[in-house]
Amino acid sequence: MDETREISALFHLIDDPDEEVFTTVADRIIDYGKPIIPNLEHLWENTPDELTQLRIELLIHRLYFRDLHADFVQWASMESPDLLTGALLVARFQYPDLSSAAVMQDIEKIRRNIWLELNSYLTSLEQANVLGTILYRYYNLKGIETSYQEPNDFLLNKVLDTKKGNPVGNGILYLILCELLDVNIKVINIPRQFILAYFDAEYDFEEMKTEPEQKIQFYIDPMNGHVYTQQDIETYFKRISVPPTVSYFKPFDNKRVIQYLIEELAKCFEDERHLYKKQELLELAALLQSGIVK
Repeated sequence: MDETREISALFHLIDDPDEEVFTTVADRIIDYGKPIIPNLEHLWENTPDELTQLRIELLIHRLYFRDLHADFVQWASMESPDLLTGALLVARFQYPDLSSAAVMQDIEKIRRNIWLELNSYLTSLEQANVLGTILYRYYNLKGIETSYQEPNDFLLNKVLDTKKGNPVGNGILYLILCELLDVNIKVINIPRQFILAYFDAEYDFEEMKTEPEQKIQFYIDPMNGHVYTQQDIETYFKRISVPPTVSYFKPFDNKRVIQYLIEELAKCFEDERHLYKKQELLELAALLQSGIVK
C-alpha cells in the first residue's frame, strides 16, 4: 500500500506514550485492513525501539485476526463444517500466512496410502489397524505428552511438518483422515483424555436413542494407535475414581472438536505478554460454545 500522509502521520504516533492516543491510532490503522501489513512490517524492520516493535506486532496480529475471525464465523455457520478446514483455521491463528494447499496435499498423500489398503471386506478392527500402520509405522507419527509450553504440538500443519504431536494434535489428524475415508471413528468425552472410539456403522449420531457406549466397538489412543477394550476404559474410570456416565461416551461433532482444540491451545498463552492471544482464542471458543454465530 502506498504510504499516504495520513498513514505516515499514524505511524509517527505508534510510539506515543499516551495509551488513549495509541488506541485511537491503532483503530485507525486497523481500518485500512490487511493491505497495510507490508507497510507495518517495513516500519518494524526500521524501528529500534522494542516497545514500538511489540505494538507493531500486535497491530499486525489484530489485522490477521480480524480476517481469521470472519472466516471462522463462516465455517461455524455451515450446517456440517468439515474438520480439516476448521483445523486449518486454528493453525492460521499462529501461522497467518499458512498455505492451506500444502497442508491439504500432505493430508491427501496419507489419505491415499490408507485408502489403497482399505476395502469393504475388512472388519472395523482391521480398518483401525490399517490406519495405525500407515500413520504410526509407515508415516512415523510420534505421540508426545501434552505441554502447554509447545503450542505447535496442537496445530495440524506442525504435526504434519514434524511428524509428532500431543494427543489432541495427533487425534485431530486421525479424525480428519477418518472423515475423508468415511470411517466411523469419533472423539469422545473421557475425562482427562483425548480418546477416539469406533462406533457401529448404523449408529445414529443425531438421535442417540441408545446409550452410546453400547455402540462402541473399541477405543483408540491417538498417541500411538493402540486399541483399548470397554474393560480397559472401565478400569481407567475406577483408577481415577470417576463413575462413568452416558455423557462421557457421546461423540463430539466437528464444532465441538475444534472448540476443544481452541480451549487447549489457549492454555499455551498464560504469560502476560501473550494474554491477548488467550483472550482471542477463548472468544472463538465461546462462539462455538454458545452456538450463536455473530
